[in-house]
Amino acid sequence: MSSQELRQRIFDIGIIPVVRATSAELAQRAAEAVCAGGIPIVEITMTVPGAVDLIRRLSQSIGKEVVIGAGTVLNQEAANRCIDAGAQFLVSPGFDERTLRLASARNVLTIPGALTPTEIMAARAAGADIIKVFPCGTVGGAKYIKALKGPFPDVPLIPTGGVNLETAASFVEAGAFALGVGGELISASALESGNVHEITDNARKFVNVVRAARARSSPVAGTAT
Repeated sequence: MSSQELRQRIFDIGIIPVVRATSAELAQRAAEAVCAGGIPIVEITMTVPGAVDLIRRLSQSIGKEVVIGAGTVLNQEAANRCIDAGAQFLVSPGFDERTLRLASARNVLTIPGALTPTEIMAARAAGADIIKVFPCGTVGGAKYIKALKGPFPDVPLIPTGGVNLETAASFVEAGAFALGVGGELISASALESGNVHEITDNARKFVNVVRAARARSSPVAGTAT
C-alpha cells in the first residue's frame, strides 16, 4: 500500500486506536477487540512490553486486513526496528526530523506529533503529510483544532488526548482528519479483567459517532483532503 493509499485508508477509517497495555498478550487482545468493533487499524505503542515482536506477529497474521502501526516512536533506531517488523505507519508524540526523513526514505508514512503552529510548520517543511496534535485536550480540545484549521486548512490533523465519545463529534466537526483514541476506547480495566466485549462495543460507538459527525459536517465526506 502506497503512502497516499494509506493516508486515504486512515481517513476512511477515521479512528486510530492507541494500544497501551502491560503485556503483549493484552495488547493483542485489545487490537483484536477494536477490529471486531469495526476499526481495522491499530497503533501499537512502544511502551508495550515486546511491542516490536507483537507488531511482527500482527503484521504476519492480520496485516492484509488490518493496518498495523507503531506508536511512541521516539528515534531512528526505534523507527527502523518497527519498519523491519512490518509497521505500515509510525506515530510520534513529538517531531524528530531525522526519524521523519528515515521513514520517508523507506517509504513508510510517519505521523509526527506537534502542538503549536511553529511545530506544525516545521513538521510540514520536513515532509510530514499528517500531523498528530498532542496533547490536544489540555489546550482547548476541538476548539483548538478549529483554531488551527484557520491558518492550516489543508494540513491533515489528528487530535490525540481528550478524545472520547462525548467529544469525538466536535473534533470531527472542527475539521479533524481522524481521531487518535487511547484509554477512552481501550479501557485498561476492561482489558485487565478480560471484558473485551466492552472494548468492542466502544469501538462500534466511536465508528457510529464519527460517521454521523462527518455526514453532518462534510459535503465531501469520503475524500481525504
